[in-house]
Amino acid sequence: MHMMDWNGYRDQVLAGVGAIGKLSPDTTRGYAAMSGAGAKTGHLDAKTRELIAVACAITLRCDGCITVHTKAAQEAGASEEELAEALGVAIALNAGAGLVYSTRAMDAFSAATDA
Repeated sequence: MHMMDWNGYRDQVLAGVGAIGKLSPDTTRGYAAMSGAGAKTGHLDAKTRELIAVACAITLRCDGCITVHTKAAQEAGASEEELAEALGVAIALNAGAGLVYSTRAMDAFSAATDA
């Protein structure tokens, strides 16, 4: 049993994006152009780009991005082990960001003491 119906949710997200596209076609065309721009350079293969996208989706906490890009990663040939490694990078990055931002909190605390 899965946490949620990811396939149904992905369909809902894509339908919602399609609806926005009808109301604001330039917005969705611009998004599509930006999304596809990286693929045109040919420096990274589709699987690597999708694994990066999933890791970013975790960092951004975007379920829509998670469902779209995990499917795309799978279709591009990513294995479950490769996905787990990419997720490990996202987890570490989030922990690192928490650590770095903790230094900001310590600095703010110190500044409040100085006031």
